[in-house]
Amino acid sequence: MTPIHFLRYASRAAVLLPGLILLVGCGAGTVETGKTIKSGSAGNGLTVRLTSRDGVLRDGDNRLLLVFEDSSGKAVEVERASLNFNMPAMGTMPEMNDAALLTTTTQPGIYDARVKLQMAGEWIAQIAYEGNAGKGKTVLTVSAQ
Repeated sequence: MTPIHFLRYASRAAVLLPGLILLVGCGAGTVETGKTIKSGSAGNGLTVRLTSRDGVLRDGDNRLLLVFEDSSGKAVEVERASLNFNMPAMGTMPEMNDAALLTTTTQPGIYDARVKLQMAGEWIAQIAYEGNAGKGKTVLTVSAQ
């Protein structure tokens, strides 16, 4: 590498590096939870919220967040969590179950949830968790558009 090439790359790095450090430092550990679709008591003094970017649950693919919080609204870590959407059988239509794929986020107590709902209508969100915060189950009735 010639001295001219080195100076060109070094000057670019000097311009870009402070912005990259600021971007990484400001966003570390903070997850934007969006708008609440539904919330309820999860037992053990915890509240659970199901959220999305626009606060709407839809027929088809959904990207949601499952948030466990204490009474002050601070996210609380739970080690294992599950989210399943159930629609009971109606007439000739069989019962439907659509399990969400949960992955951890950078913030303990907040899970990224991906689920594909088979149809619009009333669903029962079945939530379970266990860990240092205790063990609990709850259900939330939610409507998919």
